[in-house]
Amino acid sequence: MTTLDDLPIRDDLRGLTPYGAPQLDVPVRLNTNENSYPVPEPVVEAIGKALSAELRDLNRYPDRDAVALRADLAEYLGHGLTVDQVWAANGSNEIQQQLLQAFGGPGRTALGFTPAYSMHPLLALGTGTGWIPAARDADFGLTAADAVAQVRAHRPDVVFLCSPNNPTGTALDPAVVAAVLAEAPGMVVVDEAYAEFARPGTVSALAVLPGHPRLVVTRTMSKAFGFAGGRLGYLAADPAVVRAVQLVRLPYHLSALTQAAARAALAHRDALLGTVAAIMEQRDRIVAELRARGHRVADSDANFVLFEVGSDRQLRLGGSDAAPRPGAVDQAAAWRTLLDAGVLVRDVGLPGWLRVTAGTPAETDAFLSAMEKLS
Repeated sequence: MTTLDDLPIRDDLRGLTPYGAPQLDVPVRLNTNENSYPVPEPVVEAIGKALSAELRDLNRYPDRDAVALRADLAEYLGHGLTVDQVWAANGSNEIQQQLLQAFGGPGRTALGFTPAYSMHPLLALGTGTGWIPAARDADFGLTAADAVAQVRAHRPDVVFLCSPNNPTGTALDPAVVAAVLAEAPGMVVVDEAYAEFARPGTVSALAVLPGHPRLVVTRTMSKAFGFAGGRLGYLAADPAVVRAVQLVRLPYHLSALTQAAARAALAHRDALLGTVAAIMEQRDRIVAELRARGHRVADSDANFVLFEVGSDRQLRLGGSDAAPRPGAVDQAAAWRTLLDAGVLVRDVGLPGWLRVTAGTPAETDAFLSAMEKLS
């Protein structure tokens, strides 16, 4: 059988594996930060009607600039945004890929503060952009001073900031965004995939957009909207940024069906976003319960929780640093224990830590019950 080594594949791709979490048939799947609630039936019907209306004209290409959809997205985001400040693509991954195609590439670099979204370095690799892994502090936080120092040291062409951050769930202080914008020589991309789940008082980078043409805020409909299967991501930025990514987008990259489904979903956003409060309640329940059991848990403004698999009682060690402590429980073994109990969570590669998606009350019950097996 032919292997990749038998093909003239790029040298920097040899030995890599595709991005993706395990897709396993288990009773409780809490590993990919999906919205656990199904699309409400009235919204299903509305999307079905919208798709049906497009079927007869599938012999024609869609609106390659998705103007109507972008107008709907601008209206949803608010902040005085207009259609020429919004761009849409097949998930925020494609949005960020297009940004790197336009502002990164060979001879240029992108920087991100790890641990963070693991697709960012892969997108950099795929676009020929050099990747610089910058550091967060031991508790996964990021101060303005630390961020500026690292940007100043590396002078990247693109800086990725995640708020809330994946996999930690932590939101950024607006001062960090402002400080990085003032220091960075190139583009600053704030990934706000989980913004709808942020706790009250959390400020979106959308508020900073006016007067900052090098700032880009990316969002997705996959999480809060429960539209992961629809694949719709978008950005808000200066109109010049939108014109730049239009230079690299594939022709007709958003199908007519995707545009129609997304517009129908946006028209029914109150119904779709009605689960956000319930998910936040389960997130906070997970944080409180795990901490009560002695686990260290990162503060979360997202729909997931990062937790240390061993408890203080098990490790018999104090301290507040988030690095793995001596005697820490192996997260791969803990992941398997939870899987054997029918609960699939995410091993993000942080020694001693796992990530769990906040789902329904029943899913939280199952997760917390399975966690007792780690005690």
